[in-house]
Amino acid sequence: MEGQYVPLPYAILKSPAWRSLSGAAVRVFLELHTRYNGGNNGALTLSYAEAAEALGLGKATVQRAYRELMAKGFLALAREGNWYHRQAHEWRLTTKPMQRVRGTEPPTHDWRNYRPEKSERGSKAEPSAAAVVPFENPSRARGSIPEPVRCNPEPRHGSGSEH
Repeated sequence: MEGQYVPLPYAILKSPAWRSLSGAAVRVFLELHTRYNGGNNGALTLSYAEAAEALGLGKATVQRAYRELMAKGFLALAREGNWYHRQAHEWRLTTKPMQRVRGTEPPTHDWRNYRPEKSERGSKAEPSAAAVVPFENPSRARGSIPEPVRCNPEPRHGSGSEH
């Protein structure tokens, strides 16, 4: 295989943490991974604006993706950026080792600690309020007054529009 690649072991791909990631979070994770060179973990930079531009996402979506990646243990903030000095946050991938002056620290694999919230599924689950359809139509307090439907009169004979 030529060039660099991102190894994604089955342990990660089949984990509850990975399977619960949004598409935007997966894309941000992979983009950050392309910036990892084997010795710069903990100093990976990808600003919200840069990620939004590169991935075709909105800045708010990118920001949510970063929060999600941190909450699920795939990413850790190594050093906070400074907006006034135009410095992006520096990130650490928990799936990769870190080079230190004293040697290499192994990956922390924080994603292994992620536990999804338990939720009942199927017939045991309580219906959500959004899924309940009201019995009666909502009032027409807002909007325009509905107009009665008018039926077209019978076609006239001799008008040239016979079938």
